[in-house]
Amino acid sequence: MRKRTNYSEALFEDSNRTKLALLIDGDNAQPKLLNKILAELGKYGAVTIRRIYGDWTTSNMNGWKEYTNDLAIQPIQQFRYTTGKNATDSAMIIDAMDILHGEEVEAFCIVSSDSDYTRLATRIRESGTFVMGIGQQKTPKSFVNACDLFIYTENLLPQRRTPKTIAKSTAKSTNKVPTQEAVAMKKAEANDMQKESALLREAFESASSEEDWLYLAQFGAYLRRIDPGFDPRTYGYKQLSEMLKAHSQDFEMKKQRKNNRFVTYVRLKES
Repeated sequence: MRKRTNYSEALFEDSNRTKLALLIDGDNAQPKLLNKILAELGKYGAVTIRRIYGDWTTSNMNGWKEYTNDLAIQPIQQFRYTTGKNATDSAMIIDAMDILHGEEVEAFCIVSSDSDYTRLATRIRESGTFVMGIGQQKTPKSFVNACDLFIYTENLLPQRRTPKTIAKSTAKSTNKVPTQEAVAMKKAEANDMQKESALLREAFESASSEEDWLYLAQFGAYLRRIDPGFDPRTYGYKQLSEMLKAHSQDFEMKKQRKNNRFVTYVRLKES
């Protein structure tokens, strides 16, 4: 078994040389998000293997065809041998195992919202190789938790207006007595902030050990270790540092020079 790289922390370092394999379930993913998926993966490394699986003789694969040439993605044909049965997962699993044993890459990305890939993700992780998933928020928790990191496709879309942002814009746009809707949104924002604070505090207390200051990247990696689907964008923030700034009553951050660059540290304020 190869030595497992602590890739969760490397995601925040210079990981441009990390080689990734992108495997897409064409029957269970959205073509319009492909550019955004590749842009997201660019944060973590170079996508050296790009494959999309499906029965290209069927009409439901038509939406993918314009992307395969433009984005240098290899289409893999898999016929449906039985009506109503999806053979895509079998072909993808076999290819994944070939790539894994060939040690061609250091990380995998499986694009699907199908729980059938839970065992595949688990097997890749057991081998000591980092595996991430990309799928909709309806993706079963079994698949999400089988990955080291899971990104919800909803977070790749333009920033949604959450109750938090709606309440803020409503407050700025009017000086009138708050409407019942505005009051309800304000309550929802307060509840959200309490849940966020509880999550951050619990994670920090578990990760910090005896140190007061914790490397921000390590904190983010630990949050994803607790919940592979954790993403600040789910809560309406672009990044973790922005989320922590919103909770400045609980946390403080500082920048410090390390190895000729500045890194960010965070600590939990004393009660």
